[in-house]
Amino acid sequence: MAAAGEAATGFRTGLRGLTTRGRSFVAAGGTAVLCSFLLGQGALLQVGVLLAGLPLLAGSLVLRTRYRVAGGRRLTPHRAPAGSEARVHLRVDNISRVPTGLLMLEDKVPYVLGPRPRFVLDRVEPRGFREVSYRVRSDLRGRYPLGPLQLRLSDPFGMCELTRSFSSSDILTVVPLVQPLPAIKLAGEWAGYGESHSRAVALAGDDDTVPREYRQGDDLRRVHWKSTAKYGELMVRREEQPLKARATVLLDTREIGHRGSGPASSFEWAVSCAASVGHHLLERGYQTRLLTDTGTQVPQTRTNGGTSVSESIGLLLDALAVVEHSTGGGLRRAGEALRQSGEGLLVAIVGELDDDQVAELARLRRSAGAAVVFALDTGSWAGLRALIPGGASGEARQQQLRRLRESGWTVLEAKAGDTVPDLWRLADVRAQGAAAAPGRKGAGA
Repeated sequence: MAAAGEAATGFRTGLRGLTTRGRSFVAAGGTAVLCSFLLGQGALLQVGVLLAGLPLLAGSLVLRTRYRVAGGRRLTPHRAPAGSEARVHLRVDNISRVPTGLLMLEDKVPYVLGPRPRFVLDRVEPRGFREVSYRVRSDLRGRYPLGPLQLRLSDPFGMCELTRSFSSSDILTVVPLVQPLPAIKLAGEWAGYGESHSRAVALAGDDDTVPREYRQGDDLRRVHWKSTAKYGELMVRREEQPLKARATVLLDTREIGHRGSGPASSFEWAVSCAASVGHHLLERGYQTRLLTDTGTQVPQTRTNGGTSVSESIGLLLDALAVVEHSTGGGLRRAGEALRQSGEGLLVAIVGELDDDQVAELARLRRSAGAAVVFALDTGSWAGLRALIPGGASGEARQQQLRRLRESGWTVLEAKAGDTVPDLWRLADVRAQGAAAAPGRKGAGA
């Protein structure tokens, strides 16, 4: 009974694998057999049996094929900037002792990356392999699955095809475009660029000046006898912890705060700006975290500890690759997160603001050593020069920017077509001092 069941299952599988050509042969053969009985022509019966039996014979041959094939995939690179190409390398190994017949490969690819690649491999010798590659490209950020790889077996006449899928798949991460930024000196930094530090209590290995309880393994030479007498238990000294540079990149993801759609929208410009600034600060030794208006954050990573600079940059770009619009209307949650641990450098990329959000940004400035805000003129992305529905007019917007400057922010007004490096260069205190110097050309700017 089991053998009969397996045979029936194999027969149904073979019928489902018939191609259009194979089905046409079966239909023509059945029609010829029927006509032979109606017309009484024995020769027509033989032709019908031949036509109908050929696809069935081809299907049985494909079902009896016992190839042992292994497949693999390799991406270069795994993270690709938006608008650039990545190459996918496929490898098929014949691990059996017999050569394969005609093999057709198809890799499953999302439609945003392009059409599904298909390859035909004529014959793979025993213990041999074949390598093919194709390119993918996307202008949209995101994480895109590649695979699984599908292998199609076919008979020489093209009557029957059977598909076998491998289980492995990979992820291609399309990250925002990162633009290299110049090294500048920001207003409000305590000791020049890259040295805006804040003191933090050590979690492991680093010490501060506050005595603590004795722990197993502490050096007895560090016992603080005055504190021991005061608290009635053994206390040890902790040395001063080195100062460390910290930075926060605040990204405004509110849907109502941005205009435009697709890669040319103000939101995509803001995401690319956050990626460029975060990449720039991490390369210069800042412990940088990404914070959105919803309070969601990528925890700051230690570039001098177990996580390298490249790994920290990868975590930041991975988070920005999948960031989406939020439905919120304010910056209150981000303000709460910043007030808890908002020391160091603060760089904000914001869209359209109202008076309450401007006041919130002014309050956040008080806890930061240096503060730079990219204020996006979303009307330029919407193609409007006049009043934007739900937004601020030109005069009201200038008043908002003036309030931010008066509260201590370095304001960089961004419009469609502006580049992040050019705006970042304007934040240099040396450039601002030159522009404000009396008697110089362009001082009014």
